[in-house]
This record gives sequence, C-alpha cells and structure tokens, in this order.
Amino acid sequence: MFLFSRSNYKDNMEFDSKLPQGLDVEISHHPITLRCVANLIIAMERLNGGKGFALGRDESLLNFLLESALESERTEASSRAAFSSKGEYECSVTDSENKCWVLNEGSMELHAMMLQGGSSYHKVHLNLSTYITPVPSETKARPVALGIKGSNLYLSCITSEGTPTLHLEEVADKEQLKSINHESDMVRFLFYKQDTGVDISTLESAHYRNWFISTALQQDNTKMVNMCQSATPNRFTTFTVQPIHHCGVLTWSNFTTRWRR
Repeated sequence: MFLFSRSNYKDNMEFDSKLPQGLDVEISHHPITLRCVANLIIAMERLNGGKGFALGRDESLLNFLLESALESERTEASSRAAFSSKGEYECSVTDSENKCWVLNEGSMELHAMMLQGGSSYHKVHLNLSTYITPVPSETKARPVALGIKGSNLYLSCITSEGTPTLHLEEVADKEQLKSINHESDMVRFLFYKQDTGVDISTLESAHYRNWFISTALQQDNTKMVNMCQSATPNRFTTFTVQPIHHCGVLTWSNFTTRWRR
C-alpha cells in the first residue's frame, strides 16, 4: 500500500491545490472500481464545502461515473448470485429396493427396474456436476446437475398442469450450465443433493423446494421416475448415489517405468 501526502505528489497532481488543507490521499493495490472513484469525488466535494472541486463541477462526468459504478455493482451482484460449477463425476443410482434407472428412449422417460445378469447394460449412469451455492445455505445439501452419461440429456424439474414433474432435456451447449443465475429458468436443471448416510441421498428440486426425485414400488414398473413431495405414499425418495471409479490401464511403458524405480 502506498501513501501519498501533499508534500510528495503536489508536483504531479493537477488538482492538489484544490484539496482541503490537511487532506491526504491513500492509494492501495486493491482493484479500483468506478464506484470508488465516484465516492472519492463526492467526498472531496463535501470536504471542500461545495466550493467546486475541479472534477465535481463536471456534472455530466460525475453522473456518468455514478451510473457506470451502479451498473458494475449490478453485474458483480449478479455474478455472486450464480451457482458455479465446481466439478463432475460419474455415478450410478439405485433406489431403496435396489432398482436401477433405465432410459426408455421411445418416450424419453426414466424408469426404475430390477436388472439381473446380462440386462445390467441397460442401467443408466449419470454425470453428476457439483456446484457452489451463491448464498450460505441453512442445510448441508449441495446443488448438482444430473446428466445421462454418453448423451446431452439432463434431468430437469418443470411444471406440467401445475405440478412439478421430472423431464429429460437435451442441452446442446453444456457451457451454459457452468454458471447458473439463481433467478434464471436454468435453475430447473439443479437439484439439492442431501446426504442422509453413506452414499445415501435425497435429490430435491432447486426450482421447486420440497419436491424430490422419486421412484414407485417394485410391482409398478410402468410409472416413471418422477417428482413427489416428501412422505408421499408408495414413493421412494432416498437413493444410493455411488461414484464409479474406473481403473487405469497398465501399459507396458508404465510397467517398465515402475520396474526401474
């Protein structure tokens, strides 16, 4: 931090003589915003008793600085109010009855089914993207986006006939999911993942709070994975969300390198 007094900058500052007696200016290395400049001008004008500080007389310049400062502040506030993507990992999801999610490509719906033996390849894997919340949360739930691995399909929660429902939407440009303003319609792609045990979680809509991703009882495979409110009869809202760790392939070059060590 640098401190400039009247004695060491009067040869270089044109408006030095306009400053009230005894006033020093302190300049730091912190980024200087237009709002800071505008506030400095207003403060000098007031300290000078309204006698006309050089820049203060230019009302159009002062208005421009103030408007620019407010616009900059609004932009910064909007940025701070966004969910920011932090990372992504692959995972599998099963419900309380150990049913897996299966994609019905014809109807573009997810169903929960018991899979055995060679049918396990139908099991849907998710790309789970984690986010940093824009404001402190009262819970430890983490915002996530859920994409179908190997596709551009993402789970979203929107209203259908006045009721929040789960949908699969194609997202051509995944960059728009990197930062999501908390007031934008893109929040429909976010869910709060609340861990209730080891790999056990609930998935609550960030757009419609108290609505959770859920599955039906085992004997009813015709019902799709959908949204429901907590404690809805015959629906499961807790899932085993298990990260999938792919083992690396040991190549001959890697093997010889390790052997030499």
